[in-house]
Amino acid sequence: MMNNERERFTAAQRNGDGDLMKFQTSSGRVLDYQQALQEVLAGSIAGVNVFKGRDGELYIRGDADGDPTNNLDQLPQF
Repeated sequence: MMNNERERFTAAQRNGDGDLMKFQTSSGRVLDYQQALQEVLAGSIAGVNVFKGRDGELYIRGDADGDPTNNLDQLPQF
């Protein structure tokens, strides 16, 4: 993988409540939510960003590009 090619999330695991718990990247790595959050904050993952929720916690969300098909909720399970 070249340095200027950032990974993307390609699949996700959810808990019983439907909350995202783990992500699989385009290179096949599996990251738990906190690892994924750190990588997104570091700019290593394309197509996503971090926002602070009303509860003060940080959350990962897809970039707002007007395309609902690439939202994190649309990722296949792995």
